[in-house]
Amino acid sequence: MKLTVVIVNYKVEHFLVQCLHSVSRSMHGIDGEIIVVDNASGGGSLDYVRRMFPDVTYIENTENLGFARANNIGIRRGSGQYVMLLNPDTFISEQLIPSCIKLLDSDTTIGATGVRMLNQDGTFALESRRGVPTPFTAFCKMSGLNSLFPYSHKLGRYYMRYLDEHRANPIDVISGACMFIRRSVLDECGLLDEDYFMYGEDIDLSYRMLQTGHQNYYLPTLMLHYKGESSNKNTYHYVYIFYQAMYIFFRKHYSHYNWLLSVPIRMAIYIKGASEYLTRKLWQLFGNKHTMHEYMQQKRYLLRGSNRNIERMATLCDRHHLVYDLFNASCTTADYIIFDTDSFSYQDILSEMEKWGADGSKRPMIATYSSQMDCIITGLYIFE
Repeated sequence: MKLTVVIVNYKVEHFLVQCLHSVSRSMHGIDGEIIVVDNASGGGSLDYVRRMFPDVTYIENTENLGFARANNIGIRRGSGQYVMLLNPDTFISEQLIPSCIKLLDSDTTIGATGVRMLNQDGTFALESRRGVPTPFTAFCKMSGLNSLFPYSHKLGRYYMRYLDEHRANPIDVISGACMFIRRSVLDECGLLDEDYFMYGEDIDLSYRMLQTGHQNYYLPTLMLHYKGESSNKNTYHYVYIFYQAMYIFFRKHYSHYNWLLSVPIRMAIYIKGASEYLTRKLWQLFGNKHTMHEYMQQKRYLLRGSNRNIERMATLCDRHHLVYDLFNASCTTADYIIFDTDSFSYQDILSEMEKWGADGSKRPMIATYSSQMDCIITGLYIFE
């Protein structure tokens, strides 16, 4: 078998259905399997997905085992020559899987590749490629030097912005949102480190692959990442896990610096984490007095699709009291553009998103309409 795709799900069934739809298109004609590992989402959400994709293998954990452990369960179950780890809050272009396979087939020195991720407004997601967070690189990131000198090979190495985002390049760290890996490399350097509950395991695995002499790569084929729709980022637990992962990495790989760096690193992590948590909490308490549904009702939407699905999209908009219009070339003031995924390929949607804001105009956000679920999906709200 050529490919095993592993997707870890936690309470994001609508995103998961869309993700599986895009993966099915991208895997057309490829000998492969899709394994969904559910981290105890509950509520029968997996039954909903299973009815739409009966050929997918589903593994249901009885508790939330975390990202690393759940992925490892899926990797061990699969038998593909290549393993693709993919977040459920994503969709990928039809060209993504064939392009990754072609790259790894053509160069055996490449152990794994990541891809070009877009944010919800079509901008380039910086985490698509990163440098190893050595103590100095991490200091530059947490002190803000990385942002002040983003194109410096030394001070800006964390996001490697000095590389052309439209060209394939060797990189250090591949994002766990989409990792395309040789199984033989995983056999050699090990699976994801389960000390990481969530976040950091992609950095750790990427670093170990480099240490064993395998090249990590960046391929500019497109996907969209909604970023963390399966986690509550306004909780202290989330912030603690995110920044604690950084400390686990330093403790594991830079123990020889431990006597010098342990205390300042931990202080920086906790100070940064507390600051970020308080900022998010203050915004949650004072920044928006509306419910999410009320907030989304204040936006303007443009509909793009077939006549039949436009009618269904309009019905949903009317049901939720959304202000909408049909898309035309002169429309430049929309907050969201809703694409009918029956009428547009995911590649076409992503290519359109890349053009947003190129003329200096306001960037809209992406939304999609799924006829399978009869719903409109945004990064903030699902309209059913």
